[in-house]
Amino acid sequence: MKAMKAIVQDAYGPADVLRLGDADRPEIGDEEVLVEVRAAAVDPGVWVLMTGRPYLMRAAGFGLRRPKVAVRGRDVAGVVAAVGARVTRFQPGQEVYGTCESGSYAEYARARQSRLAPKPADLTFEQAAAVPVSGMTALQAVRDRGGVRPGQRVLVIGASGGVGSFAVQIAKADGASVTGVCGATNAGLVRSLGADDVIDYAHGEIDRDGRRYDVVVDTAGNRPLSLLRRLLTPRGTLVVVGGGHTAYRFTGGMGRTFRAPLLSLFTGQRLRPLMSRERAEHLEELTRLVESGAVTPVIDRVYPLAAVPDAIRHLAGGHPGGKVVVAVPGTA
Repeated sequence: MKAMKAIVQDAYGPADVLRLGDADRPEIGDEEVLVEVRAAAVDPGVWVLMTGRPYLMRAAGFGLRRPKVAVRGRDVAGVVAAVGARVTRFQPGQEVYGTCESGSYAEYARARQSRLAPKPADLTFEQAAAVPVSGMTALQAVRDRGGVRPGQRVLVIGASGGVGSFAVQIAKADGASVTGVCGATNAGLVRSLGADDVIDYAHGEIDRDGRRYDVVVDTAGNRPLSLLRRLLTPRGTLVVVGGGHTAYRFTGGMGRTFRAPLLSLFTGQRLRPLMSRERAEHLEELTRLVESGAVTPVIDRVYPLAAVPDAIRHLAGGHPGGKVVVAVPGTA
C-alpha cells in the first residue's frame, strides 16, 4: 500500500496530539473517489473529534478510547486521482470540492461521489475548501430549517464565523433584512457581506434593544434558549446550529439541541435544532450562489499542512473572520 503525508492522531487530546507523519493512502470503494487534496478547512467538528469531547460523541461510534479515523479534516478541495467502478459523475483530473470520509489533512482523501461536486471555476482551491461544511450548514439553517422568505427580519448570531458568514449572505440572497451579531473587530466584515445592521455583543446582551426577528440563526451555541426566544416574534423560528463543542464534558452544548423541540410543543414559536446533511445537491446550489455573485467564501487565514495544530488553536482560541483553511502541497 502506498504511503502519503498526513496529520495523524493516535489519542484524544489538545492540538499537541496531532503530528505530521506517514499514513496509508486511502483505498476507495466502488462508489468512491480518491481526491488529491489541494486544500482543506477547519471547523468546530474537527476540535470535537480531536479532543474527544463531549464524551457523547465517543459513544456515537467515533471511538471510545481513541479516534477510529486517525486523520482529521472534513472539507476538501482537490483533483480526482482515481474513481471507483460505479462512479459516474467524476473522472480523473477533474477539480472537485465537498466532504470526505478518510480525513482531508493529508495528500489524498477518500470521498463518496454523493458528497462531491465540480469545483466552481472562479474559486481557488483554498476558497473552495472553505465552502462545504459551513456553506451546507448555513444553507440548511436559512432555507430548510429557518424557511426564510423575502422581507423577513433575520438575526444571525456568530455572523463573522464560518457558518455565520455564509448564513448572512444566503439570507440576503433570499430577500431578508439581516442583522449580524459579532465582535467590533469583525463588524466591517459582516456589513461587507450584506448585513443591514450589526450588533456588538460586547456592549450588552443582544436582546437589549427589544427588537424581534422572524428567524434567528444561532451559530454561537452559548446563550440559553430563554434569551433566544425573547428575540423572536410570537410565531418566529429559532434555528440552533451546533454547540456540541461547548460547555459540558459529556453533552457539550447539545442540551439546547435536545430541549428545543420539546419547548416547541408548548409555544407558537418554532425552535428547531439543525443536524446538517452533506449532499451533492447542496454543493451544487452553493455553486450556483457563488457563480451568481450572491455568496463569496471568506478566508481568515491559510496555514500549511504541517501547521494544522496551529490552525485549530487559532479557531478555538479566538473569533476568526470567516474560515480557517489548510493548504496542501501538490504531490506531482
